Amino acid sequence: MSALLLASRYLAKYTALFVIGTAVFAYFVPQSCTFVKGNTQTLILGIIMLSMGMTLGRQDYKILAQRPFDILVGAIAQYTIMPIIAIAIANAFNLSEELTLGLVLVGCCPGGVSSNIMSFLCRGDVAFSVGMTTVSTIVSPLATPLLVSYLVGEKIEFALLPMIQFMLIVTILPVGVGSICNILFHKYEFFKKVREVMPGVAVIGFALIVGGVISVHGEKFLQSGLIIFACIFLHNASGYILGYLAGRFFKMSKAKKRTLAIEVGVQNAGLATGLCGKFFPTSAEAAIASAVSCVWHSISGTILANIFAWFDKKEAEETDSQTELKSE
Repeated sequence: MSALLLASRYLAKYTALFVIGTAVFAYFVPQSCTFVKGNTQTLILGIIMLSMGMTLGRQDYKILAQRPFDILVGAIAQYTIMPIIAIAIANAFNLSEELTLGLVLVGCCPGGVSSNIMSFLCRGDVAFSVGMTTVSTIVSPLATPLLVSYLVGEKIEFALLPMIQFMLIVTILPVGVGSICNILFHKYEFFKKVREVMPGVAVIGFALIVGGVISVHGEKFLQSGLIIFACIFLHNASGYILGYLAGRFFKMSKAKKRTLAIEVGVQNAGLATGLCGKFFPTSAEAAIASAVSCVWHSISGTILANIFAWFDKKEAEETDSQTELKSE
């Protein structure tokens, strides 16, 4: 079990590298990940969301009740900033319908499951981060399909009700089961060890989902990779900036502003990839955009958290220098 715990910690620490490595391997050895489709992909998504649920306990739900204003601001920011930016970028770059769909799907999804770790790394408000991720996930079965329908429904046909049902199955059900298990068994040593292993399992799940897309649509990525990445970069960076500014507008603390930036910018792109595979299986560019977002959000979120931490370190060094000068 100790080996599994160690592997899980390394996978969580080097998520981006592992996902990129899997994607590269899947491109050159496509048969390695072609099994990640249909019910298998749905099952993997459910396991990822289960791992998130296993981190939620009574205290996390108390936070939702104790800080309704912060959570409300965060949820509104989550489901307005990223969807609006997505459609604005799509219109500005005159993207194809498939690329527009991919970008909008990512923008309309809830916060990423790794955002809590990133908030911790940059000394953000972790409780606020957990609360935002929880709420955005809980409302996602309605919010995500309705937003996608509103933004691209006129151009791309899809079944709204089945998407809502699918979202309930792969989000609320596993998160609820994981959370109930955590509440009931959190004191048991075996459950604690299983819970510690789950982040690594989630990383493997994300990597397999990305690998599955690359194995099927890899050549399509090379054809339109630059424009896809440029739009994903702009979308993601705009989310960070506007999320931070939203926190400033509501006069939040530095820790809360950082958390809001990360929560808004880092999306559950793995879920977007799953939605794309389930409801738009022939949309290659949409699948690629979702998969690339899955990788890039992990990389950029970690970079941003490290930048915030670096600013804190420099500020602490300057404070220490000033204190030394005054003492002299």
